[in-house]
Amino acid sequence: MRFDPPLEEGRLLRRYKRFLADIETASGEQMTIHCANTGSMLNCMSEGCRVWFSRSKDPKRKLPGSWEISETPQGRLACINTARANALVEEALRAGLITELVGFTALKREVAYGVENSRADFRLDYPDGPAYVEVKSVTLGFDGSDVAAFPDAVTQRGARHLRELAALAQAGVRTVQLYCVNLSGIRAVRAAAEIDPAYAAGLRDAKAAGVEVLAYGAELSPEGIALVRRLEVLT
Repeated sequence: MRFDPPLEEGRLLRRYKRFLADIETASGEQMTIHCANTGSMLNCMSEGCRVWFSRSKDPKRKLPGSWEISETPQGRLACINTARANALVEEALRAGLITELVGFTALKREVAYGVENSRADFRLDYPDGPAYVEVKSVTLGFDGSDVAAFPDAVTQRGARHLRELAALAQAGVRTVQLYCVNLSGIRAVRAAAEIDPAYAAGLRDAKAAGVEVLAYGAELSPEGIALVRRLEVLT
């Protein structure tokens, strides 16, 4: 995924009302941009940290840009725009980079499934049947550790998705929980049981039911983002 034009750099002044961020650009311009992240963004930002943003070309848009990447307190780069995760995964799927999921004949997005009114991020069709894939964007890192964690806040929606995947797996349908790790310098991913113990328990149950759990890490820069490597999943 290339940014065209490349992202601009600035400094974070504050994030507030969840979806707004005030920044100062390298030229000294102060502006309010959109923050497309509904989570806590724990360990992803600090006052005065470097940020990179895209400018909108839509004159009707209320805010002039979107916050894309943040430099974390640990010195890593994090793509905090969670809307990018599915596009990154689709790009990697179509390029055959996620080796466990190659060979599909069709790819569909946002497919209804399960009994709790869920929608799978992807349904991949294979000659021997479909695979349902849920994607989660991971940006939570820690000092002195190359293991990232999910979630960064309690997520009932994430727990519901695990239940839905587990039910399908028990019925003999292939299901995959895929962690898109949008954080540099990471070798492995784990469930953040200290933040959401119910999610961590749900992940263990889902894996025991036959859900495949995968993680792929991204390479990030102001020029673009791409999934480039398989990561270990610690459960």
